[in-house]
Amino acid sequence: MTVSTAKNSDRSEIKLREWYPATWNEYATLRDEVAVERARLFFNEGWLWVDMGAEGINHASISDLITMLFYIWATQQPEQVFTSLGRCLLEKPSVKAGAPDLVLYLGDNYPRWQPCELRRINLDQWSAPNLVGEISDTTLATDLDEKKQIYAALGIPEYWVVDVQGQRIFIFQLQDGQRYQECDESKVLAGLSAGLLTQALQKLAEVSNIQVATWLSQQLLT
Repeated sequence: MTVSTAKNSDRSEIKLREWYPATWNEYATLRDEVAVERARLFFNEGWLWVDMGAEGINHASISDLITMLFYIWATQQPEQVFTSLGRCLLEKPSVKAGAPDLVLYLGDNYPRWQPCELRRINLDQWSAPNLVGEISDTTLATDLDEKKQIYAALGIPEYWVVDVQGQRIFIFQLQDGQRYQECDESKVLAGLSAGLLTQALQKLAEVSNIQVATWLSQQLLT
């Protein structure tokens, strides 16, 4: 499957769901095309990934479940500000870009859009989010490799990968500002374990995501 780029681009087509050699200008041309406004784009120092696929049922269910988890966590930490901006495009201009399924900011210094501004997060202007994540239904390999490299280079402290088919979750924490190491518990959502989240994913085979969110809230209160 391919998507056409703008007429002033050097390339007429870009393949979807694979890494494709491209310049930042080619990435920016595609990014600004109205025809691909819904695409999730990733750029990593000369390589481009385009994902225009609509969310499947499992992907959508889990994405909403984790957003509900963020809300549940926030209600238990009333003194802390939490802001969820999932799927918003993050850019380090000319170098890297990505649109994670999950984006979480802690504190008051979260991006705010103003009229006439570009509708993406410029990481030269705003701080990096505290946590990002990918819901990996059909993209597990690249989420654990190239995308993980992007988020580490952007200095994002914590990265989650949800393996939809394997019904498990990986939590990675940034070490020495350079690389991710897999951990059993979140630091951003202190004490929340990969084991508990994996149990939640497994329950989705039997009940709805809102029922699982209710179960999670009960677990977090005990």
